[in-house]
Amino acid sequence: MLTKKQYELLVFIDARLREKGVSPSFDEMKDALNLKSKSGIHRLITALEERGFIRRLAHRARALEVLRLPDPIKTTRSPRIATSEGKVITGTFTTPLPAARTDEAAGSVTLPLHGRIAAGTPIEALSDNSRSLAVPASLLGKGEHYCLEVQGDSMIEAGILDGDIAIIRRADTAENGTIVVALVDDAEATLKRLRRKGNTVALEPANAAYETRIFGPDRVKVQGKLVGILRRYH
Repeated sequence: MLTKKQYELLVFIDARLREKGVSPSFDEMKDALNLKSKSGIHRLITALEERGFIRRLAHRARALEVLRLPDPIKTTRSPRIATSEGKVITGTFTTPLPAARTDEAAGSVTLPLHGRIAAGTPIEALSDNSRSLAVPASLLGKGEHYCLEVQGDSMIEAGILDGDIAIIRRADTAENGTIVVALVDDAEATLKRLRRKGNTVALEPANAAYETRIFGPDRVKVQGKLVGILRRYH
């Protein structure tokens, strides 16, 4: 799943390669997507590379190769949230999530399942309140919970794998070192370990291949804390 901006950038790069045989510059990509800084383009390129849509060619400046193109995506104006380790959650959760249902006989609780999150570079997440998942009641404590599906490998050293279902307890605060669903700039959400130091907030991956991202305190909002992981074997 790609965000609207990721999709637009991929299509632009592909068109420029077909037309001129060379990748567009970062300034050209920034102008084409109407972004204010090249850092946003770097983030989009990294996300496309992580998802296997493009490849950077070594030892060549501005060298990108498009590996595949997705089907056209649907767009939405709602911010999309990625969760701590489960299916992708949509929106900023300013409205209550569907209530969980308890099946006492089976010892399980039915939780809303909100899509897929990339446990890597933050992505926008499409909302989906139509699905649910029964989870063992023993995994849950007090509070409101939901599930998300993990996509990506940035948290593998914390035991969170691609395809896992993350069980999240809704919260707006978390202690240092907690794995959280973090909303960045009211527009993107990601599943990372939270660290606060002075006037900065760090979102740490659990994979040496990814970099810790540092933000000002007003740019990051906690949306929930990871409380459990469900894994299916095929």
